[in-house]
Formats: sequence, C-alpha cells, structure tokens
Amino acid sequence: MATSLDEPAAPARVDPAARPRRVRRSRAARPWLLLAGPLLVIAGLLLYPIVRVTVLSFQRYGLKEVISGQPEFIGLDNYKEALSGDYLWKTVLPNTVVFAAVAVAGTVVLGTLVALLLQHLGPRLRALVIGSALVAWALPAVTGTYVWVWIFDPDSGIVRRTLIALGLLDPEGFNWFTDRLSFYAIAVLNVIHHGYPFIAITIFAGLSTVPEELHEAAKLDGANAWRRFWSITVPLMRPVFAVVTILSTIWDFKVFAQIYLMPGGDGSNPDVFNLGVWSYVSSINQNKYGLGSAIAVLLTLVLLVITMIYVRALFREDELQ
Repeated sequence: MATSLDEPAAPARVDPAARPRRVRRSRAARPWLLLAGPLLVIAGLLLYPIVRVTVLSFQRYGLKEVISGQPEFIGLDNYKEALSGDYLWKTVLPNTVVFAAVAVAGTVVLGTLVALLLQHLGPRLRALVIGSALVAWALPAVTGTYVWVWIFDPDSGIVRRTLIALGLLDPEGFNWFTDRLSFYAIAVLNVIHHGYPFIAITIFAGLSTVPEELHEAAKLDGANAWRRFWSITVPLMRPVFAVVTILSTIWDFKVFAQIYLMPGGDGSNPDVFNLGVWSYVSSINQNKYGLGSAIAVLLTLVLLVITMIYVRALFREDELQ
C-alpha cells in the first residue's frame, strides 16, 4: 500500500547500546580536552628544547656554523669527544656523582631531623622554625651562593677570621676555592642549606599521617625512640622518603648556579666542573655548541637511569612486603 506524502516518516531506530558508548567516549575525552592547553604549553617549553639539544649533539655547531646557519652533521663525534680521555671519568663524573650523593644524603638527613624536631615543638616555636626554614628555601640560589662565598672569602671571610683567632689557621690564610675538596665542601653546605626546608616540611606533613597508637604501643613494649623511628615511622613513610630522595637527586645532579658562581667555577678551574658546568662552558665559553649539547644529553641520560633504578628498587620492595 503506498504511503501518503503527507504522512510523517517513521523515526530511525537507534541502537540502545550506541548511546552509552558515545557517552563513555565523551566522558573519557573531556579530561584530555581540558588538559590539551597545558600539554601543548609543556610540549613547547620542554619537548622542543630537548629535541633541539639532541639534534645539536649530532652536529658540528660552532661560531662558524652559527654565522653561516649551516651546521654539519658529524654523527657520534661529539659523544666520542666527551667520553674519550680521562677528564670525564676522573674529574667531571666524580665531581657530579659524589657531590650529588653527599648533598642528597645530607639534605634528607637534616630535613628529617628538622621534621622530627617540629613534631615535638609547640605551635609558636614550630611556626618560628618553619618561618626561618622558608626564608632559606625562598632565598634565590644566586644570592645564597654569594652569601657562602662571602663567608669563606679567602681574604676577609668570617671563617678565615674565626680560624685565625682560634689559632687553627696561619695568618696567610687559605683559598678554599682553589682546592677541589674544600670547593665542593662549600657547595655541599650551600645546597643542603637551600634544600633542607622542602624536605623538612614534606616529611613533617607525612609524619602527621603516622598513627600515634603505634608509637604508644611500641613504648609499652620498651622500644626507644630510635627503634620506633626505624620500625614504625620509616616503613610507613617510605613513599614520602622516596619522593624527596628522587627529587633531591634530580636537583643535585643538575646543580649549576651553586658551582658556576663560586670562584673558579666559571671556567678558570676545570678541576671543579660538574656535568652541567662543563656543558655550559663548552657551549658558551668555547663556542662548541654540539659538544655542550652532547654533554647535556649525557647528563639527562644519567638522571633517567638513576631515577629508574631507584623507582624500580622501591616498587620491588613493595612487592616483597
């Protein structure tokens, strides 16, 4: 039977399962749509420089190439130059690794001690200590470094005058910045002083999540403070300690200002270079941008390897528990 032209067409049948699928897809896409802007900004600020530095590391890019705008592709020659010889293995890499290890350990230990102190202080003293720590944390790395240079000034520094007054140093004095060991001792003090407030406040916040009943039960069993810390606090706070240790490792491996701004760290004393300063001096002072980029890539790879090893070890401990 023919259908009249005036008769409305029957609505198309909709699959009942199609609408829930569309809703689920729409809901799944909403977070990515909201994050699209920040992700694009991050890609522009981080990914492009990383790609650019990686490309430069395979090129000969000196002053001549900067003027002509035509870099020469040389493959792995920059990496061979950086990895060959004894300078990397006997000077730069030990400076970077040993300095970072000592600084991370010192920062985490001091931050933990300050956090435990904050836990036992009253509100007013706690606010005073936190405020003092935040001043050290808010101090720019450049300013903090110049303060430590002034303290250890070879001619009129506080340390020199104090040691001479105590008879522990000859009147001729001593230049702390020419010796590799004393140079990095000052740098370690600078980094620990600047970094411990973040560790202290983070661990103090984590300590508030540890149930007090566990400590009370341990006290009844005769456990002293040291035993309670290792048996109760550390296991429960392991994720917090892992986060602050990883962050401190990343920060201390790529320390630049605290080394470069000290006397001799800007290029006049190659014995105190770490990977970051070596990369900068090679690029800017010597106009070897390809070599400096290769060193920067090596530093990034070292950081990635260390972070992956630590995170994997942490997850393995959690699986064994």
